[in-house]
Amino acid sequence: MPTIDDILARARRRLRRVNASDVTAELSAGAVLVDIRPQAQRDAEGDYPGALVIERNVLEWRTDPASDARIAEAVDHDVRWIILCQQGYTSSLAAASLQELGLRRATDVVGGYEALIAVQSPVPAY
Repeated sequence: MPTIDDILARARRRLRRVNASDVTAELSAGAVLVDIRPQAQRDAEGDYPGALVIERNVLEWRTDPASDARIAEAVDHDVRWIILCQQGYTSSLAAASLQELGLRRATDVVGGYEALIAVQSPVPAY
């Protein structure tokens, strides 16, 4: 029976994860940064400028271009979704789930929000 560590490793093998220092360039190239942290974490740690907030429990419905509940940015399966959680664990599982929907360019930030704020000052909103 697989453990959560096995599932996480399997998910990450499918991703081309983004280093925190590369997020600004990714956003400039058109990627969409999605913060999936719960409200309580965002209240305690802060929001990241330029990130869309979509809590984890509705992520697939909001990003799937075939969903009636999709957001405006979910124009097709080629969108570069970069998922952000607190430390880069839940985001890996979430990005892998998006890839299962055919959102092949979905990925996440290595080290999550903590790594992102450690390596750069907040980026301007995109």
